[in-house]
Amino acid sequence: MAVNGNLAEMVVATESMGRKKKSAWLNLVLSAVALVLWVLVYSYLLPAAKWITSSVLHLDAGSHLGSAVEFFVYEVPKVLMLLTLVVFGVGIIRSFFTPERTRAILAGKSESAGNVLASLLGVVTPFCSCSAVPLFIGFVTTGVPLGVTFSFLIAAPMINEVALVLLFGLFGWRIAALYAGTGLFIAIVAGWIIGRLKLEGYVEPWVYEMKSGADAVPDRALSWSERTRLGREAVRDIVGKVWPYVIAGIAVGAGIHGYVPENFMAHIMGKGAWWSVPLAVLIGVPMYSNAAGIIPVVQALLGKGAALGTVLAFMMSVIGLSLPETIILRKVLRPQLIATFIGVVAVGILAVGYVFNLII
Repeated sequence: MAVNGNLAEMVVATESMGRKKKSAWLNLVLSAVALVLWVLVYSYLLPAAKWITSSVLHLDAGSHLGSAVEFFVYEVPKVLMLLTLVVFGVGIIRSFFTPERTRAILAGKSESAGNVLASLLGVVTPFCSCSAVPLFIGFVTTGVPLGVTFSFLIAAPMINEVALVLLFGLFGWRIAALYAGTGLFIAIVAGWIIGRLKLEGYVEPWVYEMKSGADAVPDRALSWSERTRLGREAVRDIVGKVWPYVIAGIAVGAGIHGYVPENFMAHIMGKGAWWSVPLAVLIGVPMYSNAAGIIPVVQALLGKGAALGTVLAFMMSVIGLSLPETIILRKVLRPQLIATFIGVVAVGILAVGYVFNLII
């Protein structure tokens, strides 16, 4: 009887393994088919937008309204498709970098190396304004230096993976690389400066009294089927939340594209106006938007003559100095440290704006 029982268990285990392998292959095939369809549809977006504007809506593409409508009809599916693809990929990448694993990687590193590593990890790890407090507490209580923690907190929202891929798709690798490089530089240097200022006394005392989660049970290894499922869930959660911002941002961009005269923005956000960079930062800080919603506005501003440095400063202030995030961080930081954090990052963004306006 025992032998028969063991044989039955082996048969069940073998069948279960076979089903998992079939499921993994089916997942791979469906993903490949979906990617081919994505490329095919994406390649026809511009002709479809022109056809809808001229043949369906009977608008002159050279008119203000026709130009705005064509921009809107083309950019909405384009940005949403790019967004879906990158969020799916990033959802898989993030499955390798849970907050617990990130804390374990950063704990015990030297401060200088930690600033660099924390900034790089900030690009690929899950982060939003609502998770600022638990992440901050987790890092501090596991021995991660304050400056290193801030490098992570700055890089995570500022070097947004969605913004990076959308910039690549819309403007090419040079602009995307400039955005990523300057964002990393700001995060590393700002975290290093905050670390040098020795501001640990401006963290709320109760944070240090929290019990460390360093002894948590390590995450188990995930199968590729589970990782692709996490990618699909990321698409459902993130794209499902941001699509109204995307459409609103594209609508604003379409209005700028269709109705703002060529080179008009050069007078307001151009290289010649020294005050354009600080003004762009002041306008951007109180705005609460996400990368997907602000990129179409950036595209339209650049198309109308705005300087690259000024537009980059505007975009970074919107994404990297989120007002909701600073309000939430007040739970764990005293006003002096929050003001220092905002000031150091703002100075870095201003420097980026002026430098790029000078060299490009």
